[in-house]
Amino acid sequence: MKLIIGLGNPGLKYKHTRHNLGFMVVDKLAEKIGLKWKYSANFNAEIIETTLKGEKTILLKPLTYMNLSGQSVVKVVNYYNVDLDDIIIVVDDLALDTGRLRLREFGSDGGHNGLKNVDLHLKSNRYKRIRIGIGQSTTPEVNDYVLGKFSKQELTIITNAIDDASDALLYFIENVPYLDIQTRYNTQKD
Repeated sequence: MKLIIGLGNPGLKYKHTRHNLGFMVVDKLAEKIGLKWKYSANFNAEIIETTLKGEKTILLKPLTYMNLSGQSVVKVVNYYNVDLDDIIIVVDDLALDTGRLRLREFGSDGGHNGLKNVDLHLKSNRYKRIRIGIGQSTTPEVNDYVLGKFSKQELTIITNAIDDASDALLYFIENVPYLDIQTRYNTQKD
């Protein structure tokens, strides 16, 4: 079983903001596999359950707001008895250049409040993640930056990054060794 989680904030107000890159990537994946999201009150999330390439796969968008994402994630992990090795979470990252992908086997939250809350609820950080760069904040108030929308110039770069990240998730579902996926997508594109 694979659990693929995109972190973001619910609602139209946040739909195309930098902080919603996780949602954008799993939305792109859902589009590629031709499936629609369903609301789950039990998990306070939008969810897709399917079988791809013989692998039971769950896509998840917690609707708890970013900083409480772990509440939804832990419910799904416990309900489906998902092994931490079969979880991958997609998030935005201020420390990476816009559009740069960084795939990790596990690691710290890197100051990301969504990951911090997931770590708290799972009592572990031993899950895979894809971080997508949104660049450094151009304003002193980081919240304004992450909750802001991409410029037209950034949008071209981000659209390609979303496509690459959703492709990386497809490889993950297909059980391609994670090191091979990392090697392919961690390379900086110029």
